[in-house]
Amino acid sequence: MAAAGFGSRREIEGWISAGRVRVNGRVARLGERISATDRVVLDQRPLRLERAVSERQRVILYHKPEGELTTRKDPEGRPTVFEALPRLRRSRWVSIGRLDFNTSGLLLFTNDGELANRLMHPSQEIEREYAVRVLGKITEQQLSALTSGVRLDDGMAKFDGLHDAGGEGANHWYHVLLREGRKREVRRLWEAVGVTVSRLIRVRYGAVALPRQLPRGAWREATDDELQALRVLAGTNPPAAASQPSAPAARDHQRRSRVRRRNHEKDQD
Repeated sequence: MAAAGFGSRREIEGWISAGRVRVNGRVARLGERISATDRVVLDQRPLRLERAVSERQRVILYHKPEGELTTRKDPEGRPTVFEALPRLRRSRWVSIGRLDFNTSGLLLFTNDGELANRLMHPSQEIEREYAVRVLGKITEQQLSALTSGVRLDDGMAKFDGLHDAGGEGANHWYHVLLREGRKREVRRLWEAVGVTVSRLIRVRYGAVALPRQLPRGAWREATDDELQALRVLAGTNPPAAASQPSAPAARDHQRRSRVRRRNHEKDQD
């Protein structure tokens, strides 16, 4: 189900544990194997696995603005990131990680739940880079603490990299690196050393950087190189259903089709 893009592995495990998924008329069990030909129902809604699995693997880059939630629905009616994404006919978008309400920047989405799960798994230790605008003057002792280790309420944490990006007064910027994804970790680390963050932007996820030309609230498809870089990070190979003919192969196929068409026309004459 995750590979078909119906949700992340963690999300789907929650559905199964809650008894919301049925396979061939019976309640599904965690860990059981299913195929694309099995009849799968979520909350009395049939899921077309055979169609979703055949859809090509896609990843899009979204420039999330501040003031959007990384969730599908909000009880308070606030805007969500999914409202700005293109529609999928056979599956749905799964976010690769999250950004909080007041954080902007790069957010990746895919229709391949297994790819999303691998890219989010802590064991992959995928590097995230953030641009941080802070208030006030920062001491060397504070910067040292941020890279050596600070105790948070959920354990020790630190930045894997930190460098001064320039600016003065209320517009001083730093770039920081993290390889884990705890909730609000960047802000909490700065707050732990007495510094207030006034702006936070994710500028890179693994090998994929936020495109300079991508406006806030806009998205674009990942390039072939970006998609391949993410597959390498995830430790996966392109699925057979997602493989596309190369440009030379496509041109050769078109040339053969034209030759067959001309020969057919001669036969008709």
